[in-house]
Amino acid sequence: MSRLRSKTVVCPTPLNAANAFYEAFEARDLEAMMAVWAEDEDIICVHPSGARLVGYAAVRASWSEIFSSGVGRRIRLAGAVVMQTISMAVQCVTEHVTVGDEEEPRPPLEVTNIFLHTPAGWRMLAHHASPAPVLKAAAQLPPAKLH
Repeated sequence: MSRLRSKTVVCPTPLNAANAFYEAFEARDLEAMMAVWAEDEDIICVHPSGARLVGYAAVRASWSEIFSSGVGRRIRLAGAVVMQTISMAVQCVTEHVTVGDEEEPRPPLEVTNIFLHTPAGWRMLAHHASPAPVLKAAAQLPPAKLH
């Protein structure tokens, strides 16, 4: 189903699409955020500890709610791994999100972003963010057995 976009973003590479996504996120710009997403009823978004949202309307409503809080977020990415084919790209990355005036980031999130190559450029098909597991310090772990 075609969507009337008030903003148009042309992303010639998956990295451009990822950058546009995070810029819109930090700017709390709903129109820029949705311009990154594919115009498809099968888009999927899972916010940390949230339910799976399917479809353009549900995804848009969730971002609208997040942005309407008025609380800014700064996002630092680490450990990006990207796998790409001619028509699809998957980005796995760790997000370090600092909320509002907080000085330290919240616990990290493990994120998977999936991008689809469309006639209009690369678009986000899925965004899944989950809390990263808490790892014990190396000194507290028992010795590993190889066999």
